[in-house]
Amino acid sequence: MSLVHRALPVLSLVLAAVLPAQAAPRLETVIEGLKTPWAVAFLPGGTLLVTERDGRMRTAQPGGKPSAPIQGLPAIDVGGQGGLLDVQPDSDFARSRTLYFCFAEPGEDGKTNSTALARARLSEDLKRLTDVKVIFSQKPKVESKLHFGCRIAEAPDGKLFLSLGERFTQMARAQTLDNHLGKIVRVGKDGSVPADNPFVNTPGALPEIWSYGHRNSQGLVFDAQGRLWQHEHGPQGGDELNLIRPKLNYGWPVITYGENYGGGKIGEGIAAKAGMEQPLVKWVPSIAPSGLARLRSDRYGPGWQGSFFIGSLKFGYLERVRLDADNRPVEQERLFPDTGRLRDVREGPDGLLYLVLENAGRVVRVEP
Repeated sequence: MSLVHRALPVLSLVLAAVLPAQAAPRLETVIEGLKTPWAVAFLPGGTLLVTERDGRMRTAQPGGKPSAPIQGLPAIDVGGQGGLLDVQPDSDFARSRTLYFCFAEPGEDGKTNSTALARARLSEDLKRLTDVKVIFSQKPKVESKLHFGCRIAEAPDGKLFLSLGERFTQMARAQTLDNHLGKIVRVGKDGSVPADNPFVNTPGALPEIWSYGHRNSQGLVFDAQGRLWQHEHGPQGGDELNLIRPKLNYGWPVITYGENYGGGKIGEGIAAKAGMEQPLVKWVPSIAPSGLARLRSDRYGPGWQGSFFIGSLKFGYLERVRLDADNRPVEQERLFPDTGRLRDVREGPDGLLYLVLENAGRVVRVEP
């Protein structure tokens, strides 16, 4: 198991003699035997719900074996970065048994696809989805296996937010409002468009759009104050952590701190422009972020409470970021080095962090 190495204050010889050393957090496996897991969520009673990108959804008890695949999923376009991706139980799941999941939805032509958001009910025996309905489908569908985005967050008022990639080949369209490419969208739980969405009355704009100018976002979470946070992949450099507000333009691909794969500037090669938001944190080189939690609990002590935790696909570690009151980064720490491709990060109902290790096929818990 990997351990976190944290700097300890210098103690006097007297204190060192009487105080025990503080144990570092450690990783404990709670589920193993998964294939390319992508997301983990939590059901009442301690059951975990896990998606596998190859198109399977399973449940498991901590320490137990994954269930057989849950039946009833719709057709999923599995390939490249596409497949079954995020899952999020409804805040009222205990009563309604409703959950939401997003996936690569195949087009009727057999070539194109797009990110879609579906709603379903999970049977009492956890074996089948019923009343499955796609409540949002990204427009347009394109021929691509890349940049699906696909993280779900439920707002305190019950509205649903979904992050949508720009599908790589369509990056310029992240700047226009007649499509869902490179956008974050907001819909009701039935897929309806809220009347107060920022572009509802904008001619030519798709009414679900909340913010735009995004590349490929695989982190989306509300904090304890009800603010929406997001991170997204840059190209070669320029990964970002952003505070998402309605109607704002987050710049891609006009501004970026990254460059083309193999080198060379993107567009004008500029990193700032009037009317476009700057990231609060940027990573150069890229860490390839996936999964995002802002820790609410105090289970790890005050030093970690309120910090962001972000998985790195590229370097295989967990990154901790703490911002000050003005949203400036004041601490950045790499935890659990060489853990492997870290696909998802969630805070569980027990206040502990859960990590999805993609290649290892495991879900692990960070023990205080």
